[in-house]
Amino acid sequence: MAVASIAALLAGCGGSGSSQAAGDATANTASAEGQVINIYSWNDEFRTRLEAVYPEVDHTSDDGTVTYLKDGTEIHWVINPNQDGVYQQKLDEALLNQATAAADDKIDIFLSETDYVYKYTDADADVAMPLTDLGIDPDTDLADQYPFTKTTASDQNGVQRGSTWQCCPGLLVYRRDIAKDVFGTDDPAVIGEKVKDWDTLKQTAEELKAKGYFTFASYADTFRVYGNNVSQPWVTAGETTVKVDPLIMDWIESSKEWLDAGYLDKTVKGQFNDDWNKAMGSASKVFAFLLPPWGIDFTLAPNWDGVDGTWAVCNPPMTYNWGGSYVHACTGTDNPEHVKDIILSMTANKGNLIKISKDYQDFTNTVSGMQEASTDDSFASSFLGGQNAYAYYAPVAENIQIAPLSAYDQGCVELIQNSFSDYFQGNVDFDRAKENFETAIKERYPDITDVQWPE
Repeated sequence: MAVASIAALLAGCGGSGSSQAAGDATANTASAEGQVINIYSWNDEFRTRLEAVYPEVDHTSDDGTVTYLKDGTEIHWVINPNQDGVYQQKLDEALLNQATAAADDKIDIFLSETDYVYKYTDADADVAMPLTDLGIDPDTDLADQYPFTKTTASDQNGVQRGSTWQCCPGLLVYRRDIAKDVFGTDDPAVIGEKVKDWDTLKQTAEELKAKGYFTFASYADTFRVYGNNVSQPWVTAGETTVKVDPLIMDWIESSKEWLDAGYLDKTVKGQFNDDWNKAMGSASKVFAFLLPPWGIDFTLAPNWDGVDGTWAVCNPPMTYNWGGSYVHACTGTDNPEHVKDIILSMTANKGNLIKISKDYQDFTNTVSGMQEASTDDSFASSFLGGQNAYAYYAPVAENIQIAPLSAYDQGCVELIQNSFSDYFQGNVDFDRAKENFETAIKERYPDITDVQWPE
């Protein structure tokens, strides 16, 4: 489905009056609600956290596809992979059928990621209900959330149409053993000074290289730091031109320079592949990664084959956020009371969010809770050798200014990296890489007519 057509196509799900109709439904008693709550997502992250803290959970099926609540309601988990846009395709198909679907087949909750949340919070699409229509007041019920997460979950009119339990500030995660070998210390305060900005980090990269180490595994490792600080959206609402931000060009220039200088491992092409995973192992010569909390939990820790305490965290060279899963009430849900309760329990209940942080090391979405965690030794990580990462995450989170979003972000982010990977590797020249991106983005989004590069 072409992303620009989402509003027109999905308007048929309910139209301009659908949100109010769903809001009126909250007046019904819970007993009048449906027997099945359908939740669409791309992995089991939300399910595991819900089952850990939501007080209405009774038990879960052996295969993890159904969660049974104490009142007899069943949560059915509809999981499709995020890769290659499969999740969005399946979700969009279901949204198109929302208005005519049988009650227990309707989508009740769906999740989105920061890279494409804007597509689903669009006011014209009206597929994610305004939280106020559920009886949730963002100004009071969600007052303790990080402001940038509330902005991210809002439509073009500033109406919040989603909420999240997590916040994803990024840090620099480094090998203590390599730090001691090169710098004589693994003190996070000292290392933090050596990576405090790109110019300083470049000097540090030379020191690492002299001892036989790479600063980062791949040019892709630095992309999110640049990409999260752009000053303009990839595509302005109502337009069909992709505008490449100057910071993206800075990333391209520095990536080529760093790769040619030997600061990056030329054998590692991109992320989330076998070579990148191996770069996180004990035999690797890679000093650091730039990761948010989930990056440590879901990627670094599982790929590490050495002893706990080898890795530590410090400040990044620029403040950035990477990722975030947003929870939306679907317009047309026949379970508005259940949906409201789940969203409040999972994204606004401080006690629940603190428990999620304790159990899963998520940096959760309460400013006061994370400030408390940053000085609480019980939040120390055994994987990080007893270091409390929250002390480093909290100040980053409080200073995040979310980059302007567009409905095209996921494709632009993926394809700009894919197209210039060939350039970094010396397979194509700079101009051909630009042409390849222009071709790829127009193929992904047929309504895109032009790509504008900075002067």
